[in-house]
Amino acid sequence: MDGTPRRPGTFPIGSTDFEVGYPPRSKVAVVATVRELQLDTSCPFTRLLVEHVTSKWGVLVLLTLDERTLRWSALKREIEGVSEKMLIQTLQTLEADGLVRRDALPVVPPHVEYSLTADGHDAAALLAPLVGWAQQHVQERSGAGLGG
Repeated sequence: MDGTPRRPGTFPIGSTDFEVGYPPRSKVAVVATVRELQLDTSCPFTRLLVEHVTSKWGVLVLLTLDERTLRWSALKREIEGVSEKMLIQTLQTLEADGLVRRDALPVVPPHVEYSLTADGHDAAALLAPLVGWAQQHVQERSGAGLGG
């Protein structure tokens, strides 16, 4: 870590130093069994939303915007490796899904800010433990000489 203080739920993009583990801020239904989850994801709209949220760039956008409001250029700088096209496409998709808020301020030159909606915060809160688990799993496998 570079020594910069970080708010809970944020992490430096491009590193493996994550701060995760906070609970969702709202009432998010917990699926009791794998069978229930499989039945629930038979809905094409649910499957599409899960695909958007768990996409390579969707995860990074949601976790980067958690508890922050950023302009497009700042968001692009923080998400290492994302192309302009993919960032624009991901933001548009997550906005259409109701997870990202786009605020265009009436100034010259144009000033657009992105932040998470309440549902976006819920999604980020659910993703953060998964990303934390993935980081721990990779570190354990790397330490055991199993790759990573």
